[in-house]
This record gives sequence, structure tokens and C-alpha cells, in this order.
Amino acid sequence: MPYNSINTNVGAMVAIQSFNAINAEMAVVQMRITTGKKINSPKDNPAIWAIAQNQRSEIRGLDAVTSSLQRGMSVVDIAIGAAETISDLLNEMKTLAVSAADYPASDPARTAINENYLALKKQIDTAVSSASFSGLNLLAGGGSTDRVRALANTSATSTIDVDHLDLSTTGSLLSGLPADLMGGFTPTSVSDIATATSNVNNAISRLGTGSKRLESHLKFVGKQQDALEAAVGNLVDADLAKESARWQALQVRQQLAIYAMQIANKQPSYLLQLFQ
Repeated sequence: MPYNSINTNVGAMVAIQSFNAINAEMAVVQMRITTGKKINSPKDNPAIWAIAQNQRSEIRGLDAVTSSLQRGMSVVDIAIGAAETISDLLNEMKTLAVSAADYPASDPARTAINENYLALKKQIDTAVSSASFSGLNLLAGGGSTDRVRALANTSATSTIDVDHLDLSTTGSLLSGLPADLMGGFTPTSVSDIATATSNVNNAISRLGTGSKRLESHLKFVGKQQDALEAAVGNLVDADLAKESARWQALQVRQQLAIYAMQIANKQPSYLLQLFQ
């Protein structure tokens, strides 16, 4: 093809191709600056996009794990609070039992002490019934089998469990409590209350261990999420300083391409001058 032709302007064609290529590059850079990402779709880099999507899916899965662990912690912490209240009530009941031993069953003072004892015993069941969160109660009696099963991983193949502990007055841990401090009461009943108190304190310890496990794993999951988010950022985030410099360079190249097109478009008129 003759270079000096009025039918085909090769210079203009080359200039236009260069101009279009520069504009395409500018569109890419503009998208990166606007979104802050160098990988915005599978078209940018299919392999990296797929890896990043898989990591994002894992992050969302860890969100569900976090929610499960937080819910479990709330259930256990409320149970611990109620169990601590029960332990305090039992300490008061033991004090009353010791005091009751000084009075015969017919003494009005013994009756008053017994009424106080029965009121505290009733408060134990009130505390148990109040230890409910999100439909779960780890301390309830009546054959309840509620327990915490918090997710430990995104595949739901592992859980952190905190078992049910019946702290109602009819449950096995408090079954030795004296029914009252009147006729059937004996000095050995004081030791029965002490045994019940020890059982409750052991239950609190077990609940505390469960809460600590949930808390520790929650921190670990948080670190996992941070690491994954950083990894995704490394894969898809744009270097804005670099993209800004590239944008400025492309603007210069775009202007030069425009000048080149202007020069190429004038070429046919220069050829006509040969015939004047």
C-alpha cells in the first residue's frame, strides 16, 4: 500500500488505533481509581478473581461462626450470672440453717428463720428460670436438655459445646437441700446445704471454662478474618499512588495521540500541494 495516498491515510489509521488503545487503558485506570480495586470482574484476571471470591466466601462463613460463638457466649454468661446468684443464696441459706439449730421447732424464731429459708429457696428457681437467652437455658430443670453448640468452623463440622447443668431445687445437684428448717431438720442438713453449694460452685467453674473456650475461639476467628481480608486486599486492591501516576502519563499520551491524528489528517492536503 503506498504510504503517500489520498485514498488510504495510513498515518491517521495508526494514530486512531493508538488513541483508542490509550482510551481503553485510561478506562481501566479510571475504574481502578474509582473502585480502589485492580480486579473488579473475572475479565480483569479470571484466576485471581476466583481466588478472591473463594476467600470472600470463607470470610462470610466466618461471620456466621462469629455470630454463633457470640450467641453461645451470651447464653453461657447469663447462666454464670444466675449460678453466681444461686451460690450466694445458698450461702445465706446455710447461715439460716446454722441459726435454726439454736432454736427448737416450736420457737417462733425458728418459724421466722424457716420462712426466710423457704423464700431464698424459691429465689433459686426464680434465678434458674431467668437464665434464658435466645430460647436456651443451661440451668433449667424439668428434664431440659438445652446446651450450647457453637460453630467452630465454616464447614460446620466442629462445634464448641457447653453442657446443660440443672440447678433447679429439684435437680440432682441441689437434691440434698432440706425441704425446710422445721421438724425434719437436723444439724446434718447444714452439711447438705454445703454440699449443694459446692455442687453449684463446681458448675460455675465448668460454665466459666466453657465461656473461656468460646471467647478464645472467637478471638482466633477474628484473627482468621483479618488475615483473609488482608489476603484479599493484596490480591485485588489497587495501588492508588501507582494508578494516579499512570493516569497522568496516559493523559500526556492521549494528548500526543490527538496531535498525531491532527497531523495525519492534514497529510492529504499536503499531497494536493504537489499538483499546484
